[in-house]
Amino acid sequence: MNTRDVRAFIAVVDTGSIVHAAAQLHLTQPGVTRRVQSLEALLGMELLDRQSKPLRPTAAGREIYQKGRQLLHAEADLLAVARDDTDPSGELRLGMPPFLAERALTTPIDQLRSRYRNLTLRIQAAWSPGLIEQVEQGQLDAAAVVLSDTTPPPAGMVTHAFDRQPIRVVAAPSLGLRGRVTLKDLADFPWVLSQNGCGMRSTLLRTLEEHGLPCDVGVEAFGADLQLSLVARGAGIGLITPDLLAVSPHRRQLKVLTVSDLHLEMVAWLIHRALPPRLQAPVALLLEQLKLVMAQRPQLRGTV
Repeated sequence: MNTRDVRAFIAVVDTGSIVHAAAQLHLTQPGVTRRVQSLEALLGMELLDRQSKPLRPTAAGREIYQKGRQLLHAEADLLAVARDDTDPSGELRLGMPPFLAERALTTPIDQLRSRYRNLTLRIQAAWSPGLIEQVEQGQLDAAAVVLSDTTPPPAGMVTHAFDRQPIRVVAAPSLGLRGRVTLKDLADFPWVLSQNGCGMRSTLLRTLEEHGLPCDVGVEAFGADLQLSLVARGAGIGLITPDLLAVSPHRRQLKVLTVSDLHLEMVAWLIHRALPPRLQAPVALLLEQLKLVMAQRPQLRGTV
């Protein structure tokens, strides 16, 4: 199998067109077409739906796309070992939960791009359980995940804790809740939460279940700003980290509640399996930058 044919097919899927793939690979359009056709002939199957605009892989093509990426990664690792060359190149496939990416990923990406110009970053946003599974299956090289302080990181992986934060419960003053409450006091109010898979939501649901209390999810919303906006307008009770609350434009419209029987702390981990030599330095830099960013996060001051 010619890995140049695999690379051409992956470029077409990534860009959605023969034209853009040719520009990316510095080839002619007929050259890219021939390489994709050569791979299809070798495998005995169509890999692209040529009726779609932009071009998309067929069902078989999606599987070949994933396997092809793994093949190119293995090729890069093999060449690095053969040359005794650990200069980072190829791809670093990184996963991170959406809300963590919002507040912590910009500076680490800038540092990685500045220091390792031959390294391509591919970043996927997903909830922590899905990211853990993808690292286990080799679909991601590393992932930042957020777990309850009572949930250990997955066994058999290299894990580094880089942040720990309490989770605050917030509500609009118009709901008439006292500053100090119990979970039972909150049982009659709906919650404004992220979708299923969010670690904070999963921990809350488990805690309520242990207390024999229901959880009425009034609104599922994506993103901290939208959630806090809804909470501020009285749509329900919300969960938020102190740093995101500190920079929210809605913080003055919210009341932080002390829930005597709810103690939520979340720990952020960088997890990965054994890394090839070419990725060891970039992942170490990523961990260093994540620690710095979280150490410099804004602090919540005074009463909100």
